[in-house]
Amino acid sequence: MDAALLLEYGWVLLVLIALEGLLAADNALVLAIMVKHLPDDQRKKALFYGLFGAFIFRFGSLFVISFLVDVWQVQAIGALYLLYISINHIVRAFLSRRSETEEAADDKGPAANPKKKSGFWMTVFKVEVADIAFAVDSILAAVALAVALPASGLPPIGGLDGGQFIVIFLGGLIGLIIMRFAASFFVKLLQERPGLEVAAFVIVGWVGIKLTVITLAHPSLAILPEHFPENSIWKLSFYIVLVGIALAGWFLSSKKTITEDENAVKEVKEEIKQDL
Repeated sequence: MDAALLLEYGWVLLVLIALEGLLAADNALVLAIMVKHLPDDQRKKALFYGLFGAFIFRFGSLFVISFLVDVWQVQAIGALYLLYISINHIVRAFLSRRSETEEAADDKGPAANPKKKSGFWMTVFKVEVADIAFAVDSILAAVALAVALPASGLPPIGGLDGGQFIVIFLGGLIGLIIMRFAASFFVKLLQERPGLEVAAFVIVGWVGIKLTVITLAHPSLAILPEHFPENSIWKLSFYIVLVGIALAGWFLSSKKTITEDENAVKEVKEEIKQDL
């Protein structure tokens, strides 16, 4: 690879790391809440089984997708899915009127009809399903970002250039590492700058638009010119908008002071950092 190619691949990998970090923080908090009712030893096992299953699913899916990535119907489904989860999350975020403090108060208040807690294996199953859902989001976003990269010259894997496959592989691996070691940092960041979570899902939607462009440029459809996704102006425009979304999420979200009652980082540290 020449320097320009390495720079482009490195930039896409950095974007994936940032996106994986923001998504992994939300995911880690969800998993912590899902297993918190279990005894300590079972909690560790449930999270381990869940992450192990996510690891197998991510990389098994990656090999399958590498063979299907050139099928325009698969591209279209992936684009629609990314747009759906983006719009769904943003709509729910704006419709939600209850603050995290109020939700915490509801959880701590007296429960007239307490919910029955799931047993160990049912909790493992729920964690597994949640991990798979998180993995689908990450893999599709990584594929949409990587497939328009220029050929690296490495041997192809399935329908993907070897370099593209490595970028997607590293993105998924880094996502799991972040869930294990850096979840509390990103949870704290999201709590202090809540606009970043919305920005992350706006970026997911923008990546869905990128995958839509790739689909429309597929030779079987030819609605857009075949090489349009590789056009330098389109690529530059895409990343300028992406960075603009991230900056807007940062600067339009005033920094919040988190009280002890609202501290989700403490919960993640207790439930994730020591248990995963």
